[in-house]
Amino acid sequence: MNPRITDIVEIVDCIAPFRLAEEWDNVGLQVGDPDATVAKIMVALDAGKEAVDAAIDSGCQLLLTHHPLLFHPQKKIDLREPTGALVAKAVQHSLNIVSLHTNFDIVSGGVNDLLAARLGLFSTTPLSVTSVESLVKLAVFVPKGHEEDVLQALFPFSGFLGNYSECSFQTSGTGTFKPLAGAAPFLGSIGTRQYAEETRIEVLLRAPDVAAARSSLLSAHPYEEPAIDLYPLMNEGRREGFGRIGDLPTAVSLECLADRLKDEFSLEGVRYVGEGCRNVQRIALCGGSGSSLVRCARKQGADVLVTGDVKYHEAREAQMLGLSLVDMGHFASEILMVEGCVARLKTELRDRGLTAELVACKEERDPYRYR
Repeated sequence: MNPRITDIVEIVDCIAPFRLAEEWDNVGLQVGDPDATVAKIMVALDAGKEAVDAAIDSGCQLLLTHHPLLFHPQKKIDLREPTGALVAKAVQHSLNIVSLHTNFDIVSGGVNDLLAARLGLFSTTPLSVTSVESLVKLAVFVPKGHEEDVLQALFPFSGFLGNYSECSFQTSGTGTFKPLAGAAPFLGSIGTRQYAEETRIEVLLRAPDVAAARSSLLSAHPYEEPAIDLYPLMNEGRREGFGRIGDLPTAVSLECLADRLKDEFSLEGVRYVGEGCRNVQRIALCGGSGSSLVRCARKQGADVLVTGDVKYHEAREAQMLGLSLVDMGHFASEILMVEGCVARLKTELRDRGLTAELVACKEERDPYRYR
């Protein structure tokens, strides 16, 4: 079955929750009909002319981008302006546009984790923490033999303890209940006390997902009125934030790191700040424009910050702080989100029994040229 636009938006919200996006950002449905059916999806970095034309020419109903088409509040849609012309073209060709931006920068598995993995970093953590997950423990009593059904209903909402998810605990015991008039008991009969072999299941959940988890639980639980307990926890869950910091397996010279980035991403060139012969091992990175994290990277002991869009005074600041920089460009540091999103969407669609063709936009190019 083909998904609707609203289904895709829901999937994107699962991959990179919109609540993680910065307040100034504009993510989600940009242009289109939430009820439109989608048979083919193109993923691109920008909602520019190249991507819009490519999506239309390929017969796509949806263009999913990292950078929003409509970033600032619009007082008017002037078809003579580039943005207005793209909006009009998308509407004329029934092309819907959905964007995920800072939420995909921040979320685990997003742009920065993709970049860190490409560089071979290990033990990575957010460079600048923007949110800490609140956790809740849910406890529910389940008749013997139905534990796995209930766990599978709850695990999609599982919180994290460090690098562990799907954390649960089970204990066995005997439950009692007396069905009264009007009840439709799974076990026992009206007016008679029932003794049941039950399992108490405790599951760690993300606090914002409690309502959805409870709904999923009720649909899977065999009891008409299952007993559910909720406990707020002092534990801190997953930390989310901009950038990543981690380590290379072995130290390399700054010049070698710059050369590796140039070769790995097929770049015409990179800029770097610092002595080329200096060894670096603890690497901070931020896809896109991350030079505002210079002090944060230095404070956390980074040898070098890899990012894009570094300005002159930010380079000078890093130099004075003793932090090396590698500017690989905005485009190059984020374009890997395209293949990453295609792979993730394929999995999410399959798991939901939905079908849509997914293609990566190949027409986008870095706007900068070098001589």
